[in-house]
Amino acid sequence: TAMTGEITLTGRVLPVGGIKEKVLAAHRNGFKTIILPSKNRKDYEELPQEVKKAIRFEFAEEISDVREKGFTEKSPV
Repeated sequence: TAMTGEITLTGRVLPVGGIKEKVLAAHRNGFKTIILPSKNRKDYEELPQEVKKAIRFEFAEEISDVREKGFTEKSPV
């Protein structure tokens, strides 16, 4: 799982630039889930279709969304 965005001291997830480049780099490195700021949804729409099919995207507005969506899979221990 990878995430991009800026988290404020109050827990809000703010949008950032360079989403396409960051997502493509994560794809090249084998990430299967990416959490993006909700306000970057427009950037998601512009991603190549093959990348959107290969990666599960989640969107977050608050740090609680990140915790919920980013840590739902059980790690093999």
